[in-house]
Amino acid sequence: MDKQSERKYIFVVGGVISGVGKGIAASSIGKILQSRGFRVTAIKIDPYVNVDAGTMNPTEHGEVFVLDDGDECDQDMGNYERFLDTTLSRINYMTSGRVYETVIRKERNLEYGGKCVEVIPHIPLEVISRIEKASERAKSDFTVIEIGGTVGEYQNVLFLEAARMMKTKYPKDVLFVMVSYLPIPSTIGEMKTKPTQHAVRNLNSAGIQPDIIIARSNAPLDKKRKEKLALFCSLLPGHIISAPDVESIYDVPINFERDKMGDIILETLGMKRKNGDDLREWKRLFSSVNKFKGEVNIAVVGKYFDTGDFVLSDAYISVIEAVKYSAYHLKKQPVLSWLNSKDFEANPGKMKSLAKYDGIIVPGGFGESGIEGKLKVIKYARENKIPYFGLCYGMQLAVVEYARNVLGLKDANTAEINPDSENLVIDIMPEQKEKLKKKDYGGSMRLGAYPARLKEGSIANKAYGKKEISERHRHRYEVNPEYIEKIEKAGLIFSGRSPNGKLMEIAELPKRKHPFFLGTQFHPEFLARPFRPHPLFTEFLRVAIRRHKK
Repeated sequence: MDKQSERKYIFVVGGVISGVGKGIAASSIGKILQSRGFRVTAIKIDPYVNVDAGTMNPTEHGEVFVLDDGDECDQDMGNYERFLDTTLSRINYMTSGRVYETVIRKERNLEYGGKCVEVIPHIPLEVISRIEKASERAKSDFTVIEIGGTVGEYQNVLFLEAARMMKTKYPKDVLFVMVSYLPIPSTIGEMKTKPTQHAVRNLNSAGIQPDIIIARSNAPLDKKRKEKLALFCSLLPGHIISAPDVESIYDVPINFERDKMGDIILETLGMKRKNGDDLREWKRLFSSVNKFKGEVNIAVVGKYFDTGDFVLSDAYISVIEAVKYSAYHLKKQPVLSWLNSKDFEANPGKMKSLAKYDGIIVPGGFGESGIEGKLKVIKYARENKIPYFGLCYGMQLAVVEYARNVLGLKDANTAEINPDSENLVIDIMPEQKEKLKKKDYGGSMRLGAYPARLKEGSIANKAYGKKEISERHRHRYEVNPEYIEKIEKAGLIFSGRSPNGKLMEIAELPKRKHPFFLGTQFHPEFLARPFRPHPLFTEFLRVAIRRHKK
């Protein structure tokens, strides 16, 4: 029997509005099935012409998540990895641009044997091929596929066509879930089902009938609304899943199971449950979170704040989750404060406000905006012994600050900001210079998982509990080898290096000088998981908690 015919495919589409929570819904569905003992993988389809997410602005699209193999992708891929505790690859992510690029390359290579290559069927067939390959590689029982955007948009029509064609190919193995929004207008005070009815009609026009509707709203669905949606959308009332706003995204799979989501999926696809823990471990962790007494106050000093508070959780979502996991591991409630680095440039008197925090994180980013403010924050944290954790750019700027204020190299800088500085303590890699000359920007940074060796006895070495690590990167610039010896003589230790010793991966001050002053060239947040918090975040928070107690 064809192995593909034994696999099940669940398409998750959105209705009424964007940002309705398809990614968390897809992650939760995957988690529920995984907890029943099934092998699950997940795929994100983005309707953008961008080949990957690396060229998208974080304030508009959210965080760029990086996989082990270096693929720059949508933040939902991070949710999939965290919920399923798995490692995904580029075959699990596609965009319109990536699919078109592949089809055009195949046409140029005569892989279609002289046929006329058309948008339909060749684009949907390429989408189906990618879905099948991802499923085969993962040897999955279930593949959950999230189609980005909202039903009715021109951009995702071809992906819906691919989903329809898969249903024809595997009629008993494909299930459709629509995540739709039910508004409650304040002047009416009544939950309205009509927008979702229209969304289902739009989906029907693409040849697809949803098997399940996840009804998102700020309140639970009542029996009357479920019956109304079932009647007008041709579903059983039990297939309408109530999805009210919840306090934490980790409550979502638990909430879905109250409406027997797992049973409905297995029954619809003719599957029998396997041995699993039915979310017992998941419930045990996240039901205890609210019982933790004591807080740890962490300031995140970033630059992607210009379009309002609603973008914060998207621009730095992996950092937020990494802090949560480590705080929960230490049985504390994390309290995150968002500080715009530009404010510290305009108002130097604001620096003293940092003293009230138990720890400071400067996350990754690009460009000149807000950099002098970050440097001032780093200097304050170093001099006042506030636990400091710098991620990627946050590590590079810690090196710049140290070179300026301890080595006395007043013009020390990174080539990203001032390539004409006499003391470029952070410089671009030679191979990257060639790429930039050719204007080769997309997917050309140092990307993905790279190994590093740790200095024995260092903070990093003790936190990891091992000498060699592998972490995910996303950057073009490195610590300039010409300055390493000078910087280390002045007291800043490079405790993590590439196996050949040329690339500096971790910089830290020894504990006798500072309780925790550490920066990583990589992005540790990408490997943090609910049941496996990242050791560096955990050590950072452990020290921050000690400061809080004092």
